[in-house]
Amino acid sequence: MLDMELIRKDRDAVAVALAKRLDPAEVTRALDEIQELDQQRRTLIGEIDAERQRRKAEARAYAEAKRAGVEPPSAEDDPERKPLADLEAELGQVQDRLRATMSELPNLPSDDVVPGGKEANRVVRTFGSVPQVDKVRDHVELSRALGLVDYDRGVKLGGSGFWMYTGMGARLEWALVNWFVEQHVKAGYDFLLPPHLLLDSAGFAAGQFPKFYDDVYHLDRESAPRGQFLLPTSETAILGAYQDEIMDARQLPLKRFAYTPCYRRESAGTHSDERGTVRGHQFNKVEIFQFTLPEQAEAALEEMVSHAESLVEGLGLHFQRSLLAAGDASASMRKTLDIEVYMPSTGKYKEVSSVSWAGDYQARRASIRYREPGSKQTRFVHTLNGSALATSRLFPAILEQYQQADGSVLVPEVLQDKIGTDRLVPPGR
Repeated sequence: MLDMELIRKDRDAVAVALAKRLDPAEVTRALDEIQELDQQRRTLIGEIDAERQRRKAEARAYAEAKRAGVEPPSAEDDPERKPLADLEAELGQVQDRLRATMSELPNLPSDDVVPGGKEANRVVRTFGSVPQVDKVRDHVELSRALGLVDYDRGVKLGGSGFWMYTGMGARLEWALVNWFVEQHVKAGYDFLLPPHLLLDSAGFAAGQFPKFYDDVYHLDRESAPRGQFLLPTSETAILGAYQDEIMDARQLPLKRFAYTPCYRRESAGTHSDERGTVRGHQFNKVEIFQFTLPEQAEAALEEMVSHAESLVEGLGLHFQRSLLAAGDASASMRKTLDIEVYMPSTGKYKEVSSVSWAGDYQARRASIRYREPGSKQTRFVHTLNGSALATSRLFPAILEQYQQADGSVLVPEVLQDKIGTDRLVPPGR
């Protein structure tokens, strides 16, 4: 949610920033509507306050007339008197419309974020060199040959877009999650295991609702009258857990992380670079999150990106860091940096982590504030989140970058003790 005061004071700057993401004509229409509703709201508040003062004056005049033994004046004869209930009902409707219109606006991109879509994304760092692999086999072929993923039974269980890790594949997947947990604890993050079913209020707080309401799996209203959905990322759960709270400034930054499967209605992968586990309806992810003071946020963003990169580096994978353009980043975020691993079978890079800074956009929607010691005033925190990491793309990257000429796959050194081998080979070999 944007700051209404900022729109009042510097509409032009807000419009320029929003135009990085939206059509300028659409921005103008939205801001015109918001300012009109805001003016209606302020006018109605003034009328309600005046009516309440008038009624207090009438009550005093009535009491004084009674004490003086004279006929009290009739309030019904006052031509300026307005039904208070009607004014309050109208105010409620205007405020609901204003909130709904404000909630549709995306966040203001950071100054260094350029307009445009994927074509405007910019690579800002590369780690390692492109691995040289003779006679590349893709991760789907390797997974089948090594008995790591059962795609057919995954579809039998869940339908298109689902898979099932098996044998050493399941152990490799779990080893990745466990290693991430260990690294986040060492970095000072507290571990959470949140519910997978969340109330709709958490989706609104994160900025996913109402615009992306149809992108997640919802329970029917009979089963969940308050609205519940399967979380698409544990970012939603971590943020939602702190809704309506006031934090002590001395506790910030507050660092949390969570492991959950992620459930999404997005189209299952059909293109050559989205086969196997690269895109599906359910995948495992560990998410890091920080609540910070505004002045801590930019340093926290770099810290989180570097931490996520250290995990990919620790796995020995070739990857790059990209700064996303405004149109390719989440609507809730001011700035997003992606970490993308190289897939030898396609010669392309695939995102395994998005680390983002939301400013106070999510905190306004979730009403999460902080207070300095000894102060009565509160301010909104800044929120940041990052995948650290999503396994469903790391898994194929490991298979493809570590594949050997004899059909085996080397295991990254940091995972060898966890799965009990340094090499994956076909079953029975």
